[in-house]
Amino acid sequence: MRRLQPEPAEPAGGPGAELYAQDRGHIQAFIYISFILLAVGGVYGTLQALDKAQVDLYPYLPGFLSLYYTGLTFHGVALALLFTGTFIIGFLSLAIVHGLKRPLADRGLAWATLTVAVAGVLAMVVPIFRNQATVLFTFYAPLKAHPGFYAGLVLVALATWMAALNAWQTWRTWKQDHPGERTPLMALAALATWAMWFLASLGLATALLVYLLPWSLGERETVNHLLTRALFWFTGHPLVYFWLLPAYLSWYTMLPAQIGGRLFSESLARLVFLLFVVLAVPTGLHHMYTDPGVEHSSKVVHGVMTYAVIFPSLVTAFTVVASVEEGARRRGGRGYVGWLLALPWLSDPSVAGQLLAMLIFATGGITGLINSSLNMNLVVHNTMWVVGHLHTQVAAAVTLTFMAVSYWLVPLLRGRPLWGRRWAVVQVWSWFFGSAIMARGMHWMGLASAPRRTYMSFAPYYGAFAEWNWAGIMTASGGVILFFAGALFFMIMARTALGKPNPAEAPQSVPEAGPLHDPPPTPRWLDRITPWFVLGAALAAIAWGWPLVRIATRYAEMPGFQLW
Repeated sequence: MRRLQPEPAEPAGGPGAELYAQDRGHIQAFIYISFILLAVGGVYGTLQALDKAQVDLYPYLPGFLSLYYTGLTFHGVALALLFTGTFIIGFLSLAIVHGLKRPLADRGLAWATLTVAVAGVLAMVVPIFRNQATVLFTFYAPLKAHPGFYAGLVLVALATWMAALNAWQTWRTWKQDHPGERTPLMALAALATWAMWFLASLGLATALLVYLLPWSLGERETVNHLLTRALFWFTGHPLVYFWLLPAYLSWYTMLPAQIGGRLFSESLARLVFLLFVVLAVPTGLHHMYTDPGVEHSSKVVHGVMTYAVIFPSLVTAFTVVASVEEGARRRGGRGYVGWLLALPWLSDPSVAGQLLAMLIFATGGITGLINSSLNMNLVVHNTMWVVGHLHTQVAAAVTLTFMAVSYWLVPLLRGRPLWGRRWAVVQVWSWFFGSAIMARGMHWMGLASAPRRTYMSFAPYYGAFAEWNWAGIMTASGGVILFFAGALFFMIMARTALGKPNPAEAPQSVPEAGPLHDPPPTPRWLDRITPWFVLGAALAAIAWGWPLVRIATRYAEMPGFQLW
């Protein structure tokens, strides 16, 4: 079978440059907004990491900013919902533009999406900093927030739907001009991500519009707290895949090209993204293993489905590593393991950052297996172990990948070369070690039964557990490393974005890997999203229908209250 050589990048001023010019403004805006949210949310993350070693800096902040649970709420909301959401909208928009080689279908809709997203972010952030929405990232009822918080989250979710609609319209116009042609992989991956997220976000939309927002406005005196919690996890666990799939998109379609390699199997790549559309949603009840009122049989179904959704990630581990190995061998790598040394670990921050993100993501996947196992979950539930697992996913795998992608994305959008490439290499390695150390400390604290969501500096029982001291020091040390690595990242981004324009030295196009072999005709079932979406909706209805109906009809409602 004939091997293909990598396709040359588009020259400066070519078709790609014109495409990016048309959509550059709103894409840049989403990326920069995400950076601001990451910066402020990261500061609060450092304060919380230090608190695990009983180093309390909150009293030195002014007003409501000095409240620990206000900071904890903002940290979770800003990073898990807002930073990721805004970056993903911008990144997937670029993937659609490049994958289909055409600008977005509706530029007005693109700018309207930005407007709605900014309004939603402000509506959420202002009540948090006024101590009117200190309900933590999960905003479980009967904790009650200001109506602006819930309305803002509705707007942010609406912005993601608007971005998805624009992507779908762009694909439809492309399909009309290219009848019978298969959808390019990069575009298919972006469309599959939006399809999965739309299905998953229906739970969150229902909880907000039907229950929480009317309740906060006084139109309902009470709320079914168990039902809204279940609806949160309808969306809450698939939210992890909404974070991860854009990282997968880069690992599959962009990273091999950056190394000089090719994609090992396009068919497997398509299958992975389509499987997430089907398997991502029927998983959330494993977060409620210890909750009364949820039938054991429903928990078992979701536990099994959680193990099923691991399969596409295992396929990803094989396919992406095979693509990376092929690129390393083309660079001169030899031996069963020696080819790893041919990768640009110390010369290309974008490649190194993504490879390091994969390594720590693998450890997070292993801890996720423990969370989804009923017996082992009972040991670690509601402890710092869960926080450690979460940070291997969003703080390490996702954020480090997004940072690494930004090292070519911002220069591409700005027409400027990356400033401080060596510093960028230091940054990704520092972020990797900071994440690994902090997560290790959190896992250790969890195994020693340290509770999560707890202001450790004021916990009278802290000193009774010697293991917490050392694990807390490890957690705090990792948090401090992350703080300096984050500061370095923002300095590099600022110097790059504000540097002297030099399009000749800036990236000219999105990196895109060609296939390892001539791809055979793609089976129709690997080039269509609708059947997979319908199957995913049916599976979600089967897994969620009965427990939601049972909870909605059998359990009492409660009034709301504010603790802090």
